[in-house]
Amino acid sequence: MKKLVAKVNLHDDRDRSKAMRVVSGFGGIGSLSMDSKDNKLTVSGDFDPVKVLNKLRKSWHTEIVSVGAAEDDDGKKDEGKKDDQVANLVKAYEAYYPTPVTYYCVPPGETPNCVIC
Repeated sequence: MKKLVAKVNLHDDRDRSKAMRVVSGFGGIGSLSMDSKDNKLTVSGDFDPVKVLNKLRKSWHTEIVSVGAAEDDDGKKDEGKKDDQVANLVKAYEAYYPTPVTYYCVPPGETPNCVIC
């Protein structure tokens, strides 16, 4: 699953519906949404992002906002659990192996050669 977010300069509702129709014509599109306020088009599914962008660029000025793997809600829940597990392991490690404290002291007979101008 891939997710594409693109900013498309659309002037009116007619352009918006036409862009949605153009993108929905590709195979493998799972979901398609449009944020009219920011002119951002979000496409997710099994598709080729290059072909979708080339088709949109033929009619409108299009900028890529992001392209990547689509995240499922289950993946977010699992990541939260993994983060909690890692945090607990780090706390246990720090409790078992405390950070050693190192003290540096200068013998009284030696003074560093410091010159302050």
